[in-house]
Amino acid sequence: MNIDLSPEAAAYGREALRALEAAGGDRLVQRAEEAPWSREKVLAPVLGELGAWELEPREDPDDLEAAAALCRSAGHWAIAYPVAERLARTAALEADGLLVVDDTAPEAAVAGLGLRWAAVTPDGRRGEAVARPPDAPPRTSAFVTGLDLRTVDENGARDVALGLVLPCWTLLGMLDRAIALTREHVLVRHQFGKPLAAQQGVQFQLTDAEVERGGVEMLAKYALWSIQAGLPEALDDALALRLAAVEAAETVFRTAHLLHGAAGFCDETTISWVSRYSQPLRRLPWSVSGTRDRLVRRVGRRGLTGLFQNAEATA
Repeated sequence: MNIDLSPEAAAYGREALRALEAAGGDRLVQRAEEAPWSREKVLAPVLGELGAWELEPREDPDDLEAAAALCRSAGHWAIAYPVAERLARTAALEADGLLVVDDTAPEAAVAGLGLRWAAVTPDGRRGEAVARPPDAPPRTSAFVTGLDLRTVDENGARDVALGLVLPCWTLLGMLDRAIALTREHVLVRHQFGKPLAAQQGVQFQLTDAEVERGGVEMLAKYALWSIQAGLPEALDDALALRLAAVEAAETVFRTAHLLHGAAGFCDETTISWVSRYSQPLRRLPWSVSGTRDRLVRRVGRRGLTGLFQNAEATA
């Protein structure tokens, strides 16, 4: 088992990182909030030039790894565009992207894009989704809006794993950036005549946050491999990854905000934007409790396989 991304996929991710930086970098999310129409006009062509829409992650293992690397780069810049959801599209329905949604209150961060969406619920009910007009500005909604669903079939069980895993790669990119921004901040910010980074308590907090981020990276690679290998427990692994990712996000962003202080909640600091636009990924389709509930219901007391094959589920 080799769960590392191929050198080609890693190189593609780095190229995507540079292309998005050249297109505006941190200004991309700020511009999207100021002028919501710019999301599609500015970002879709950049991603198209990268060949994003030519990737076939469902059909080609190499394309799946490239798609994951692209999602991570998109997360690094916190771009307000559903890259992962578009890459998860299914040929079974005529749509530009696929959304995994809660079956009782479907929502997604797709307001104002004018794209065609397919949606799938955890039990595999798949159909068309139409985004409602947003009832709040991007500043407070982060482009999240309700969806109207029309079920077409119940053959979407295999779609759920991919639809959960790719957004977790986007969230991983945000965790990468949050750690990097916080490390930079504590190195340059001085208190009592020395950098914050010199304080042992700060070092401990950053270490704990990095351990959480590193765990998500490992699980993200494994869940991707699980899909590549066509394992029957791929959805279990996807849910385990999502649970780890949203739990880690709580730790990483709490640490980032604590060490940035009040400035971390101001638009003048990049961490504020990354944190705010991580919210849809952290709470949709489910937050920590909802994800944990679905994982426990799936695996019961048999526990997880793969990296966890010797672990016992707890009641």
